Amino acid sequence: MILPGERDPRMITIRRGGSLTDEHHRLLALWAAGCAERVLPLFESARPQDDRPGAALVAVRAWARGELPMMATRAAGGHAMGAARELRGAARFAAYATGQAAVVAHVAEHDLGAAAYAIKAVRASVSTGEQDAAGRRECRWQREQLPAEVRDLVLADQERRNPICWDVFHV
Repeated sequence: MILPGERDPRMITIRRGGSLTDEHHRLLALWAAGCAERVLPLFESARPQDDRPGAALVAVRAWARGELPMMATRAAGGHAMGAARELRGAARFAAYATGQAAVVAHVAEHDLGAAAYAIKAVRASVSTGEQDAAGRRECRWQREQLPAEVRDLVLADQERRNPICWDVFHV
């Protein structure tokens, strides 16, 4: 579960009654796509013929440029998450990360889903004794990629939702 029971109006677009601008919504989607893209090879190594997770990242970037409707992007995200179903470990989490990134076009709060699943993928890709350190490194890398315009928003949201995101947002 990565979505809160109570929504933060700062993460809801203006047209839906919140305060999130379209520009910031697009920045969140692109950041989420970058987090997911970093772990995509973990999926591709397990399923090299399955292009659904990669297609989800193409879709969300096209949405951010105004070239693809939200519904098509959301569908691509669902297909990417479908690619995860039969897998376990790092490959599964990487596919979920790409799907979550794509559905940011529909609900901005999925940005942390993409980031959290990417951290889980990295943790699952290393030995047990290295998992915590690898997760912290990935979280730091993700934070370094945050656009300045949404940095404070994402950091506050990570703090607020860390418990429902498997407590992965600690450095």
